[in-house]
Order: sequence, then C-alpha cells, then structure tokens
Amino acid sequence: MRSAAELEATTEKHNISPGPIALARELLADMLVELREPAKAIAEYETALTIAPNRFKALYGLGRAAELAGDRDRARSAYGRLLTVAAPSDGLRPELTQAKAFVGR
Repeated sequence: MRSAAELEATTEKHNISPGPIALARELLADMLVELREPAKAIAEYETALTIAPNRFKALYGLGRAAELAGDRDRARSAYGRLLTVAAPSDGLRPELTQAKAFVGR
C-alpha cells in the first residue's frame, strides 16, 4: 500500500479529472487506523493534505486518527478545518456530526 501511495505521488496529474475519489495515501492512512496505528496514519493524512489541501476524506481521517492517538489539539484543528470546508453543505454526513461533537466538547 505504501508503494502505491509513493507511486501515485510521482504522477503529475491524475487520469480522472478533477482528481481521485480517494488518494492512495488516504487509503494507506485508513488502513493504518484499522490496524490501530493512528500515529502513523496521522503522518500519511498530513502528507495527503500537502498534495491535495482541504480534501474532505483526509481532513476527517486526520481528525479521527488524532482523536484515536489522544492528540486533542490536532484533532480539534483537523475537525475545525473539515467543518469550514464543508460549511456550504447540508451537514448531514456522519463525519460532520462526529466532527461537530468533538469540536463542541
């Protein structure tokens, strides 16, 4: 999975416009969360966000991984950014409900 993420990072433009539904790096980070390695996942989500800033999936994943790792400040920051990015939406996605609940604490 790491090889796929690194290979994707060398591609100039994704072959599907405007871009991928999920970056390989996000999927790697998701896998690390599932393997109960949230600290490693944080690094992968942050890398994904340097490649594609403000991606919903990466911001939510970063918030969740930080929450699981006990990094409340990073979780609050990521969830806050997610809520800002998603502000124009109807706000009904479960990820937004979780982000609002965490930020509201």
